[in-house]
Amino acid sequence: MASSMIGHFFPGLGFFLIGLWHLFNHIKLHVQNPKSFTIHPWFPAPKIRYLELLLVMIGSSYHMSAELFRHYRFDPDGTIPSPYLRNFEHASIGITFIIYSSSAIVLDFVAAKAKYGLTQLLAAVALGQQLLMFRLHSADHAGLEGQYHLFLQILTFVSMATSLMAIGFPKSFILGFSRSLCIIFLGVWLMATGVMLWTPGFIPKGCSLLWDEGHQEARCHDDESLHRAKALINIEFSWYLIAIMIFSVSFYLFLVDAYGDKVKNLSWGKKEEKGEEHDHDDDDLGL
Repeated sequence: MASSMIGHFFPGLGFFLIGLWHLFNHIKLHVQNPKSFTIHPWFPAPKIRYLELLLVMIGSSYHMSAELFRHYRFDPDGTIPSPYLRNFEHASIGITFIIYSSSAIVLDFVAAKAKYGLTQLLAAVALGQQLLMFRLHSADHAGLEGQYHLFLQILTFVSMATSLMAIGFPKSFILGFSRSLCIIFLGVWLMATGVMLWTPGFIPKGCSLLWDEGHQEARCHDDESLHRAKALINIEFSWYLIAIMIFSVSFYLFLVDAYGDKVKNLSWGKKEEKGEEHDHDDDDLGL
């Protein structure tokens, strides 16, 4: 299922929504009280405290079930057929996110003293498992899909690294901001991967969708077409990066205007009316 548009789009939508939820809450917390700001591995919802984690569990469970039971086929000797190894690999990613979300609920419910560090560690492990599967996939991720997966690996690595760094630097707003933004970008790129690789109208010139071992893949007919297609993917990633940068700054300024002290923000970095300068410390920069 993951080797399809749906298998990429809906997990990507999940990452996007969670990243946006985290970005909103991190900015809001920092704007309202920067001195007590702390990076959160997850955020409670207004009426259902564990809604975010429950949605992760439900989405991961569906993804795992679709991979295992929709393609539940074994060879006569009981071994896994080679074409379906990828389905078990994709299911393994879902299992790690189920473990992360369920463990986060338990750690919060029992009020464990080390719940913050353990939850961040479990999130990093789940992302690390995803990176491992992307990197050491049994499928031959060459050509167009390989180029898309290369950028997925980069975004997953940065998300994992920022999760680990949050254990040692829990007060850094910039770190929390970057982690949330990277999760958003990971979701956007997953959705783009699904749409661009499995929609015939978006397949680059000189390439086409072909069936291989029960899966549909985009392949180019010659080296020149492949090089052109990879260049287009690189440009696409760059444009998405530019859009994410513009969105992040705009979203931050919008929330500052909505929740912040407007008088203080207007005087940031300027002299006050009495001629006194503001004293800036690391908290003004979110460090």
